[in-house]
Amino acid sequence: MNQMMAYCGIMCDECPAYKATTDDNDELRKDTAKKWSKMTKTDIRPEQVNCLGCRSEVRFDQCQVCEIRACSIEKKLGHCGECDSFPCSKLKTIVDNVPGTKERLEALRK
Repeated sequence: MNQMMAYCGIMCDECPAYKATTDDNDELRKDTAKKWSKMTKTDIRPEQVNCLGCRSEVRFDQCQVCEIRACSIEKKLGHCGECDSFPCSKLKTIVDNVPGTKERLEALRK
């Protein structure tokens, strides 16, 4: 399994938060905060958009409290595709908003 894949199937190294962090790109942080604030109906500030991947110590603020990540760690899973409850309601927002995540996890189940 690719270590840059989050538990939910997002490819961390393709995520704008990861790219903004590794490129130290404040404009991308600002754009990402605006887009994600709208998508999640929350207030995300550009300074919160810092992440080096779900499995790193430097995670986007919302990833710090991610129920998907916590569930996978608690169940000792490498990703949600290994779970007997896949796909579950916790994945709905990710699957609905991030193309390819469900298919990626389904492929790993085979």
